Amino acid sequence: MKLLSQRLLGPVTLALLGLTFWLGLWVTPPDKAQGNLARLVYVHPAVAWVALYVSFGTATIASALYLWQRTRSMVMDRVAHCAMEVSVVFILLTLITGSIWGRPTWGVWWAWDARLTSTAILGVFALAYLALRRANDDPDLRARRAAVFAILAAINVPIIHFSVQWWKTLHQGATVFTSNRQLLIHGLMAWTLLISFLAFTLLFFWLLRARYRLEVLRSERYDVFVAEALAQRRREGVR
Repeated sequence: MKLLSQRLLGPVTLALLGLTFWLGLWVTPPDKAQGNLARLVYVHPAVAWVALYVSFGTATIASALYLWQRTRSMVMDRVAHCAMEVSVVFILLTLITGSIWGRPTWGVWWAWDARLTSTAILGVFALAYLALRRANDDPDLRARRAAVFAILAAINVPIIHFSVQWWKTLHQGATVFTSNRQLLIHGLMAWTLLISFLAFTLLFFWLLRARYRLEVLRSERYDVFVAEALAQRRREGVR
């Protein structure tokens, strides 16, 4: 059953992504105010959801589990590392799609808006996390430092989330729900938005799984290389 679900993850993800783009581009009606530009709502919010909450959240939770003695393992460290790499991709896509939306709406590709700036800072934190991992060859020390840094960087996520409420920003407020949890989107548009969130969430887990498998292979090859190097040194010492 587990193997079957793993095999289905990729095809199901591609099918939902295809359905999202078909519904979003050709089936759903244009917005009364923004016209066809509003079709980005089926991409940008879902990508931002994955960037801020799913991928960065996965990296943060895995880091916390690594720091907790009872759940500490290199599996958690690898999950955090791989999730953070995928998070960088989704943060970049969030900024790009946001800029495409902002150019005709605000008249500029970029503005030092509270949400935009804090999201860009989160991307810098993610890149700093990856750089920090390259600064030390000791696996345990590297994992501990990276885990602490990931948890500290995650403080920026609630700042991004509440930025449109705490400061006066160009970025619009809630896209799906009002402050009273009332739906802002209805009918086919709501269903398309829901499918987009599911599709991009599954895309993250598909990418995470693929990246994790590559990381395991890299680690195994490194262990073989070290073992062969030690064996070669022992043979040279015998001679």
